Amino acid sequence: MDVLGFLAEVSLGIVFVVAGASKVARGREWPVQAADLGAPRPVALAVPWWEIVVGALLVAGLGSPWAALAALVTLIGFTLAIVVQLRRGRHPQCACFGAWSTAPLGVRHVVRNVGFVALAVLAALFG
Repeated sequence: MDVLGFLAEVSLGIVFVVAGASKVARGREWPVQAADLGAPRPVALAVPWWEIVVGALLVAGLGSPWAALAALVTLIGFTLAIVVQLRRGRHPQCACFGAWSTAPLGVRHVVRNVGFVALAVLAALFG
């Protein structure tokens, strides 16, 4: 299970670093997109840097299991935010991966996040 935990940590870490970096690369567009998703401005400004730090810790294998638990809580929060938007009948642009994710939010984003949550659980338990 050590290999599974390691792979889960590294995979999830890469996802987090790429997501955070792509938001930073969007510049002023990211906070606007985050506001469309219902995120307050201070949260929107912190999210990319949080993702990069958590992702880097996961990739480096530092802070186990805390980094994986931080990723898990973050992913649950993101997933709940998506579900809230969908239940309200809103489908704002998914800005999860900056310019790489411009499709409107849909059920596929919830399913994707459930997969990431499973990775975070594996990383927390076996990483």
